[in-house]
Amino acid sequence: MLMNIAPIERSPHPVLNLGFRIFFLSAAGFAIITMLMWYVILVGWLDFTASLNPVYWHGYQMLFGYALAVIAGFLLTAVKAWTGVPMPVGWRLFAIFLPWLIARILWIVVIAINNPLLILLAMATDVLFWLLVMVAVLQAVLIVRQKRQLGIVAKLVLLLLCQLTFAVGALSNQQEMQRLALYTALFVIVGVVFTIGRRVLPFFIEKGVAVLPDGTPSGIQAKLHNSLLVDRLSLFVFFGLMLAYLCDANSYLVSALAVGAAIINAVRLCWWHHVGIWQKPLLWSLYLAFWGMVLALLMIAILPWFGFGASLGLHALALTAIGMTTVAMMARVSLGHTGRNIHKPPKTVVLMFVLMMASFILRVFAPMVATDYLLVLGLSQLCWMGCFVLFLCAYAKILVSPRIDGLMG
Repeated sequence: MLMNIAPIERSPHPVLNLGFRIFFLSAAGFAIITMLMWYVILVGWLDFTASLNPVYWHGYQMLFGYALAVIAGFLLTAVKAWTGVPMPVGWRLFAIFLPWLIARILWIVVIAINNPLLILLAMATDVLFWLLVMVAVLQAVLIVRQKRQLGIVAKLVLLLLCQLTFAVGALSNQQEMQRLALYTALFVIVGVVFTIGRRVLPFFIEKGVAVLPDGTPSGIQAKLHNSLLVDRLSLFVFFGLMLAYLCDANSYLVSALAVGAAIINAVRLCWWHHVGIWQKPLLWSLYLAFWGMVLALLMIAILPWFGFGASLGLHALALTAIGMTTVAMMARVSLGHTGRNIHKPPKTVVLMFVLMMASFILRVFAPMVATDYLLVLGLSQLCWMGCFVLFLCAYAKILVSPRIDGLMG
C-alpha cells in the first residue's frame, strides 16, 4: 500500500488544491477561445499577420495549448495515486500553470503583431511549462522507483522535443519542420491517451457497473479480460505506424499498420465491453471515444486510397483522442476527485458528449460530400465550442469549490 511520503500542503484557494482543477477549467475556457479565433481567421474577419502558417498556429494551440493542459491536469492528479507522492498544490501548482497562461496570451498577441521576439517568448514559456510538469512527474516516479511509469515519462520527453522542434521551425521559417513537429506531437498524444486508457478504462468500467446511480451496489461483479501480449503488440504496432507515417513510408505499409493498430484496439474494446456501461454517461462516453480512435485509424488506412487528403484522417484522430476522450475524462475526474457521485453526473453531460460527437461527424465526414466547406467547418466549430460552454456551466463551480467531504484535493 502506497503512503504519502511528504506532508500535505495547503492551498490559498480550492482551484489550486490539485492539478486537475485549474488545468481542466482553463483548458475548457481556452478550447472555446482558440476555436472562436480560428473561425474568425478562416472567414477573414481577423487578419493573421504573423509569419507563421495559420494552419500550424491552429494545430499548435490545439496540441500544445489545449491537449497538454488536460494531460498536465490529469498527470498532476493521477501520479499521486500511482506513486503515493504528493503532487504540487497551492502556489507551487500556480507556478506550473502561470507559464501556460502567459504562453496562451502571447500566442494570441502573435496573430496581430508579427514579431519574432513574441514567438520566441511564447515558445519559451510553453517549454518552461512543460519542463515543470515533467519535473513534477519524474520526481515522483524516481522517489518510489516505479519503472512502469517510465513509458509515460518517455512520451512527455518526446512532446518536449516536439515543442523545441516546432520552435526552431517557427523561428527559422522552416514549415516542413513545423509540420513534422505537429504530426509527431499528435501521434505521441494519441499514444499517451491509449496508455492512460489501458490503465483506467477497464478499471472505470468494472467499478462503474458494480454501483447503481444512487450509490448502492448493483450486484454485478465484472472482471474484464486483458492481455499483456496484446498490450505490448498495441504499443509496437502504433509506434511503427507513427514512424511509417512520419517518414512518408510506402502507402501499403502505412495502411497495414493503421489497420493492425485498429484491429488490436478493437479487440481490447470488445473485451472491455459490458452492457452496464450504457446506463452510465461517464462510461459510454469514454468507451465510444476509444471506438472513435479505432475508426480514425481505419480512416488513416483507407481514405488516401479514395483520393481524400490526410487532413480528414488526422482530424478524426485528433477529435477522438483530443476531443471526445479528454472531455469524457475531465467530466469523470472532476467529480471523482471532488468527492462527488460519479454515477450521477450533471444532466448536461449527455448533450455535452453529443455535441462533441457532432463536431467529429461534421469535421470528418461532412466535408466528403458538402459543397460549402466553410459552412460545415463552422458548424463543427460551433458544436465544439458548445460542448465546452456546457462543460463550464456544469463543472466550473465544482472545480473552484472545496471537496464536499472536506478533504484536501
